[in-house]
Amino acid sequence: MVAVKDADFLNVDAVFCCLPHGTTQEIIAALPKNLKVVDLSADFRLRNTATYEEWYNGPHRAPELQPEAVYGLTELCREEVRAARLVANPGCYPTSIQLPLIPLLKAGLIEKDNIIINSNSGVSGAGRSAKEANLYTEICEGIHPYGITKHRHVPEIEQGLSDAVGSDVTISFTPNLMPMSRGMMSTMFVQRKQGVTVDDLRNHLVERFSDEEFVVVLEKDIAPHTRHVRGSNYCLLNVFEDRIPGRAIIISAIDNLVKGASGQALQNLNLMMGCPENCGLLQQPMFP
Repeated sequence: MVAVKDADFLNVDAVFCCLPHGTTQEIIAALPKNLKVVDLSADFRLRNTATYEEWYNGPHRAPELQPEAVYGLTELCREEVRAARLVANPGCYPTSIQLPLIPLLKAGLIEKDNIIINSNSGVSGAGRSAKEANLYTEICEGIHPYGITKHRHVPEIEQGLSDAVGSDVTISFTPNLMPMSRGMMSTMFVQRKQGVTVDDLRNHLVERFSDEEFVVVLEKDIAPHTRHVRGSNYCLLNVFEDRIPGRAIIISAIDNLVKGASGQALQNLNLMMGCPENCGLLQQPMFP
């Protein structure tokens, strides 16, 4: 364990940056330019530095690096990640939401308006700092909505969805803290385009992710469960018919600490270093 200023980077090929938001930019700017960097903070996820300053309540301290940063949603940005020096690892909620929605928006199968998202996360998503709201007696035996309309992942999600359709997308997003240590489930309510069926949506996702190891569309009518991805880098998806005509329900499940953070970071670095993409990511599952 050494301070960054005392580290010898001569024999280092790559760096994972796991610092709090707002503290990463200046450190990465000062690192040797030959290093491959995967940043797990939000500091380089938003292309517009003014948007970053608005949502993260502070100035962007390395705006000259922002154009170089590649957003690392691996399955949807693989070639960009492969060629990158600096990768901004996505947030956990944005990973679970963008993986199914971006392909459907790009294919013109769902409307960009009236997208409603309800996401549930284990307490580890709030970090390990000693906050009263995260104490066991505060969290257990209850569900806690938070960040309603103002969660910091909103602009990150809207950036990706807007890119998919080439125009601004605004979502309704409510995150909930669940009485479990890890896991994340996002439920997305979308309007299908005229003439598009739920089977069309599901079949498109099956085709899009057919060659992907870590994104799996389940058999018809099978709902994803967080326990099935616990400790893994997998994302499980499925699509269901809503009772409201023309609408569909999409459900995804990930481990917020793996596919939603460190696992995706390793998947990205594997690509950047020319290693097999699944290297270090095929450990024993934690269920049952």
